[in-house]
Amino acid sequence: MIQLKLFIVKQSKMGLAANRNLKALLESERKAEEYTLEIIDVFESPAAAEKERILATPTLMRLSPEPVKRIMGDLSDLETVKLMLEL
Repeated sequence: MIQLKLFIVKQSKMGLAANRNLKALLESERKAEEYTLEIIDVFESPAAAEKERILATPTLMRLSPEPVKRIMGDLSDLETVKLMLEL
């Protein structure tokens, strides 16, 4: 099971793009039961972003399987995102 957290500003162009790109990639590569995705708006949950030491948005964290990995940006470079997620 892949456990993901996506930290975004929901109303930003990059946040919307990251969310859209990630969901499209996951839907094409994985079944819904093979991953969990938590989307966190840093304006709505600043404590969650602070806890994970998120310095910029959008940031995608892969929490499991370990090791924890992070990637920043709109996630439009699908090959890099696939490598990070090990798809």
